[in-house]
Amino acid sequence: MSWWGKVIGGAFGFALGGPIGALLGASIGHGFDKGLSGIDEGAILGSQADQERIQAAFFTATFSIMGRIAKADGQVSKQEIEVAQQVMARMQLDPEQMQAARNLFSEGKSPEFDYRTIAQQLRRECGRRKSLLQMFMEIQLSTALADQELHPNEQEILLDIAQILGFKKQQFEQLIAMVAAQQRFGHETGQTSFQQTNKVEEAYHVLGLDSSCSDAELKKAYRKLLSQHHPDKLVSKGLPEEMMKIATEKTREIKEAYELIKQHRSKND
Repeated sequence: MSWWGKVIGGAFGFALGGPIGALLGASIGHGFDKGLSGIDEGAILGSQADQERIQAAFFTATFSIMGRIAKADGQVSKQEIEVAQQVMARMQLDPEQMQAARNLFSEGKSPEFDYRTIAQQLRRECGRRKSLLQMFMEIQLSTALADQELHPNEQEILLDIAQILGFKKQQFEQLIAMVAAQQRFGHETGQTSFQQTNKVEEAYHVLGLDSSCSDAELKKAYRKLLSQHHPDKLVSKGLPEEMMKIATEKTREIKEAYELIKQHRSKND
């Protein structure tokens, strides 16, 4: 049975407590408020139950914090709603999951929502799974950048969340640049020489590099990003199976950027 099947079946109450458990329970009509009382968390780390608990926590934190980010600038834009809907569509959620995601997004928009406690628990649940936390941040940044700008309030909250999750400010700024470049890269047509040149520059930014990098640096960055976003690896660490398509799209963008740079360099040798 998948993590969602166990959630619906009420089998998660003993394992997923805290604010995330309460939030998920409220979104689907279950009471997960007993938390981990009397349970040895360390005993289930690394087990199948642990992975499924992380998947449930990731799902809950993703859509609730997405709602908070969307509301950070005072109003939820049409683009931000569309991004949230696109994420849900790519996950091919069933009707119950879709409703839960919508409920979580709405809860995140409420003034009483405490995103910090959710982020803190997500960090505890994920432990040292840094690539999983990076995927979480990339999803949130994609929402914030949906309208092509990062409002100061959005940036302040996102930085706070990033630091709670263990990212330094410089790493956070690099993530912003990479996600923004990925969004631009995906919309560039490259039909004219100017557009093609611009797309090559964006390709470097997608990989977190600039055009002055060496071939060795290029290959190293490419392999690192590909490993960090590998769908199977992320799912094994706790990414909900439903989000595999998002991770697959990320790897496709990384590969396309790398191949474009290689082609451009071979032509100019």
